[in-house]
Amino acid sequence: MRAQAILFDKDGTLLDFQSTWGPWSLQVVDQLANGDQTLTAKMERAWGLDRANQRILPDSVIIASTVENVAGAIVEFVPDMSLNQMIEFLNETGAQAKGMPVIDLNPFLDELADLDLFVGIATNDSEATARAQLRRLEVEHRFEFIAGYDSGFGGKPAPDMCLAFSEYVGVLPENMVMVGDSADDLQAGSAAGMQTVAVLTGVASAVELAPLADVVLNDIGDLVAWLTE
Repeated sequence: MRAQAILFDKDGTLLDFQSTWGPWSLQVVDQLANGDQTLTAKMERAWGLDRANQRILPDSVIIASTVENVAGAIVEFVPDMSLNQMIEFLNETGAQAKGMPVIDLNPFLDELADLDLFVGIATNDSEATARAQLRRLEVEHRFEFIAGYDSGFGGKPAPDMCLAFSEYVGVLPENMVMVGDSADDLQAGSAAGMQTVAVLTGVASAVELAPLADVVLNDIGDLVAWLTE
């Protein structure tokens, strides 16, 4: 088998990115703008949102960035909130966002468990938000390791979260796989010395991801076949 441990990104990899975060982002803008259409338009541009289609645009700061960067893109439009307050607000509302899994996660995780694989998550979201979403999906306990940008290892594309997972489960990076939907995920895995798998359930295309990955899959449902072929 190709690996002994699998590290997943969360949004766009385990969870469908647009279905999870498109509606949430527009709801946040509406709440912060409080009916001010000019302010609404400014924040939508700053975040890169397509309101008509309830989607986040491919060049949006929301994609793959840490909550600090996402907050920093709009905090200037809300003068009564500091950056830290905006981060806290986004974390609180984000934890309530309904995570929409790409596939049924429990049977998929059963397959990985049958292969005796360690599994973890490395997300540029906050750890608390990640855990809250996974808990509602009743899969939090299935992961040996869950790290957010605020867990003490920094965010991607730096390799620190990947290396922390390697140390935690006692598996060398070359015997691990990083699975993600963005360049940041794949660059983090490569920098750590891991194999990399791109999935097309985020915003980036196969053309963008293929140069950074050992393989490009449609979604995580194809992962077991690749691992065992």
